[in-house]
Amino acid sequence: MRDRLGVITDEVSSDILTALDFAAARGLKHVELRSIDSRNVLALSDEEADRIHAEAERRGLFVSCVASPVFKCALDASRPVAEGDRFNQEERTPAEHFAMLERAMELAERLGTNRIRIFSFWRESEPIERFEAEIVRYLARAAELAESRGILLLLENEPSCNGGFAAEVARLTAAVDSPALRVLWDPGNEQYGNRPSFPDGYAAVRGLLAHVHLKDVAIDGAGKPRAMPIGSGIVPYEAHFQALLADGYPGLFTLETHYVPEGGTAMEGTAMALDGLTALLERLSSETR
Repeated sequence: MRDRLGVITDEVSSDILTALDFAAARGLKHVELRSIDSRNVLALSDEEADRIHAEAERRGLFVSCVASPVFKCALDASRPVAEGDRFNQEERTPAEHFAMLERAMELAERLGTNRIRIFSFWRESEPIERFEAEIVRYLARAAELAESRGILLLLENEPSCNGGFAAEVARLTAAVDSPALRVLWDPGNEQYGNRPSFPDGYAAVRGLLAHVHLKDVAIDGAGKPRAMPIGSGIVPYEAHFQALLADGYPGLFTLETHYVPEGGTAMEGTAMALDGLTALLERLSSETR
């Protein structure tokens, strides 16, 4: 698994070179791009993308995914929605998000990856029961565009979106039924939404997932979630990793910790999360010898 481990660069630093140096120094293999210099990845110029690609390769890294904000928007602006983090991206219409998808595909090609993270629109009341056909129509159109370019779209379970949880993203992905759309499984997001990520969440996405994000979470006395270093929260990663190994999961893992220690920095938080993950993997390795 260590050979498949990477990090979202802005979980280390907004400065891309600092983040790349960290990833290389810690023995990571790949990076995902979400925000660079406090700008969304889709704001990169061709020249900036080429430079990042070259700098990553120079350090023995590869860009694994464009962590785009595509479809983090309202499906219908006339309906009330819950919103989440846009990562330095203004609210836009679904039509504008298709233009963003086109740019994401262009950037992916320049960066040497065929993977783009997407979402399922800001969350509405009973989204699957009321709006499944509408959501699927947009996702199917996106998957068709992606397939024509050899791109794989990764639909993340994100509690602020209509596909907020494992069962929902699995249902949407299965309904689209395209080889160009798979699940990006984030067990930490599932626990953030007070849903069990294992065995329930994993069982829902098993067979549909093509990418995994790693974060941990604790729930305080008021029931509010907060980020934690991996291995010190409630996400049952040992069970997850054992199941992924047993199922022959061949894909990548990416640290997306969201953890910043009190008085510290994002880099320090990510380093702590990586230390916790390393200890967990070493323990698993010793148990399987």
